[in-house]
Formats: sequence, C-alpha cells, structure tokens
Amino acid sequence: MLYIIIPVFNRWHYTRECLESLRAQTSQDFRTVVVDDGSTDETAAALARDYPEVAVVTGDGNLFWTAGVNLGIRHALALGADRVMTLNNDVVAAPDFVAQMLAAAAQHPTAVLGALEFDANTGETIYGGERLDFRTNTRHDLLDEIPASQRTGLHPVTYLPGRGLLIPKAVTDKIGLFDEKRLPHYLADFDYTSVARRAGFPVYCNYDAKLSTYPEESGQTLTRKQRSLKGYYQHLFSIRGGGNMVNFTHFALKNCPKPYLPYFLLNGYARRLVGYFLH
Repeated sequence: MLYIIIPVFNRWHYTRECLESLRAQTSQDFRTVVVDDGSTDETAAALARDYPEVAVVTGDGNLFWTAGVNLGIRHALALGADRVMTLNNDVVAAPDFVAQMLAAAAQHPTAVLGALEFDANTGETIYGGERLDFRTNTRHDLLDEIPASQRTGLHPVTYLPGRGLLIPKAVTDKIGLFDEKRLPHYLADFDYTSVARRAGFPVYCNYDAKLSTYPEESGQTLTRKQRSLKGYYQHLFSIRGGGNMVNFTHFALKNCPKPYLPYFLLNGYARRLVGYFLH
C-alpha cells in the first residue's frame, strides 16, 4: 500500500486544495498521512471535521520539512506501507497522478519517482527534472532538452524534489530516512534521492504523472521578494534559507565525487554569495 505523507504548518487553504485533489484521484489505492507541525490556524479542526480518512500525526512546531516527513514515513511504515510518497501541501495533483505513479512503480519497483510540474497559476510546464555535472557544477534542465511533444515516460535524473516523490520500501530499508540532523529543511530531498541513486536505485522523473505547484510560495522566492541585509543573511544561513551555505556543504561532502569536490564547493559558495541579488 502507498502512503502519501504531507507535512503542513498553517496555510490551510493550500492543504485543503491538495487533499481535494487526492480525493479526486482515479486510483484510490493509497492512504494519506498529514504531519501537522503545530499549526495555529484552522488546520487541526478542519482535518478532524472534514477529512476523517486522513491520518494526522502532530509535532510541536519545530520539525521543519525533513523531520516532519520522517515522522510521517515512520508512521506509514509502522502501518505496513510498501512505498511512501512525500507531497507538499501547496501542490495539486492531476486526477490520474497516483494511477500514473503506481503504474510506473509496478514496472520499476525499485525506482524512486518524481513528477512533471506545472505552474498552478499559468499552466506553464516549470519542472521536469535535471542532471547535474559534478565536475563543473552545471545543471542540465531536461525541459530544455525534451520537446513538448515528447514529454512522456520516465527520464533519469540526478536527484528529485520532495514535492511529489515516490519511495519504495526497499530504499528506506537500505539507506534509511531523510537526513534531518544535517539537512533539516532545504536540500534534504535532493540529498536523499542522490544517495539513493548512488546506492543503486534508479531515479526518474515520471512525465506521465503531473502536479501543479505555486512557485511563489517557495521559501526561496519569499526570502528574495524584498532585498535586504537581513534577507541576505537568512538566505545564506537560516534553516529556511534557499542558499544555506552549511546545507550546501553537507550535500557536497555526501554526494560530490572527491576529485571534483574542491571546485564544486568553491563554485557553489560563489553562486550562493551572489545569487541572492541576481535572481
């Protein structure tokens, strides 16, 4: 059985839209676990009132993404999950999303799978996976390489985000859960899927499984909305900082081949130091 893990903190309007999209799935062969990390809005009451089918696990507000997801995965595994999926609450799943992910999982039972993503506001395709060249720290966006008419099937990638990430139990059995100690929020998903790939598990973006997302709600976008010294510091060093230097260092040390590590680190630091002001 597939268990879908959704970490939430407030923003009930997004959570409701996400859960409604799961209710509308053509395949209902899954269970949903919401990890409510101390929400102070109507999340808890609305979940209990309107979504009795959803299991709720609670935190005290200090879990952040990684520990929240891990808490949900542990709960799912204890209930007998043979695969789990991490799903952000600010995404909307296409009606056949689960069916397409399960179909791909049936054909590739040890594969880690992500989804093709669209901007929920414009309908534009915005994410289809990427391949990273560790030698030069160069990212190759698959959407630049695959024409719109050929965007179907599975495509191998270096890593995947956690916004709609299917993980077989074989993966958690071998490499454990997400690295909540060193990567409490950002890069934990890219790190986990990169580690899984290096451990021998295929990592694919499934172009037949579609999600709509709200790019403006990402922490990186919010931090950069108003340029300031405080925002710059948060970008580089806060847990929610998209350019967090410590997180990047941990990711590099764990995943970059040693011969390429010095340049990869220096290049990555430079990009983070100046990137806040360029994007």
